Amino acid sequence: MAPQNQGTELDLTWISEVQVNQPAVLRRAEQIQTRRTMKKDWQAAWLLKAVTFIDLTTLSGDDTSSNVQRLCYKAKYPIREDLLKALDMQDIGITTAAVCVYPARVCDAVKALKDVGCKIPVASVATGFPAGQTHLKTRLEEIRLAVEDGAKEIDVVINRSLVLTGQWEVLYDEIRQFRKACGNAHLKTILATGELGSLTNVYKASMIAMMAGSDFIKTSTGKEAVNATFPVAIVMVRAIRDFFWKTGKKIGFKPAGGIRTAKDSLAWLSLIKEELGDEWLKPELFRIGASTLLSDIERQDKIHKRAIAQGQRNQSRKD
Repeated sequence: MAPQNQGTELDLTWISEVQVNQPAVLRRAEQIQTRRTMKKDWQAAWLLKAVTFIDLTTLSGDDTSSNVQRLCYKAKYPIREDLLKALDMQDIGITTAAVCVYPARVCDAVKALKDVGCKIPVASVATGFPAGQTHLKTRLEEIRLAVEDGAKEIDVVINRSLVLTGQWEVLYDEIRQFRKACGNAHLKTILATGELGSLTNVYKASMIAMMAGSDFIKTSTGKEAVNATFPVAIVMVRAIRDFFWKTGKKIGFKPAGGIRTAKDSLAWLSLIKEELGDEWLKPELFRIGASTLLSDIERQDKIHKRAIAQGQRNQSRKD
């Protein structure tokens, strides 16, 4: 699959006058988080939809080929078959959107997915993840090696100091080089928003990343003290909307870090639906970076299964 976004010329006039209205953003974020979520049948359907957006991730220092193999099996079969049968969803082929690993584990993931007959892409973090402070030549080589090993998506991390010091041209040029090194692999640019200092910087970094050719912009590495939050997400998705209005190019969004509960996932889906629309609610344009979210979604579906069984028992008594 060829990359969607080959980038545009750097135009700093797009961002030079930007000032994010932080109180308005915080009010909108609170509204999203406190809204009541859907119940019963609708909730189960949306939770299963959330599964299809997950980049199932392992980024631990003790990763081995065996635990990557287990992760890939879980990506192919993310929800237990008995739960899917209870929901009459056993034949729709639910998988996660991708598997995300360190560059050294790409070969393991590619092989494991092939062995279980799963065609979802392997994503690899790169460019000195998570700090982004290694030499540029090393960061570019890391991308190229991951692509050679079979990664179809590359999650790069920016050098945050370039944002904090306002070096927008340098940031643009680095991401352009990341874009080139990716070849036909999709480029997902991690902004590490918890370390950018302000919501205005988040907007500007988002726009620069999209101008430079990112197919996705991503909130966090999952290793920062503050990861995916709704205020930064609102700023990022509105930057995506502005970029679409200016260029006609649809750029994807990926929150990552700290998304652990089924309730969290429903709030993120609501945010995308309301801010960007249904056309963004597909894996090509929306992902959730998570490692433990699936377990909570299965628990929620298990509760729903019990509700079905209880409803059947109640109906039997009435009959």
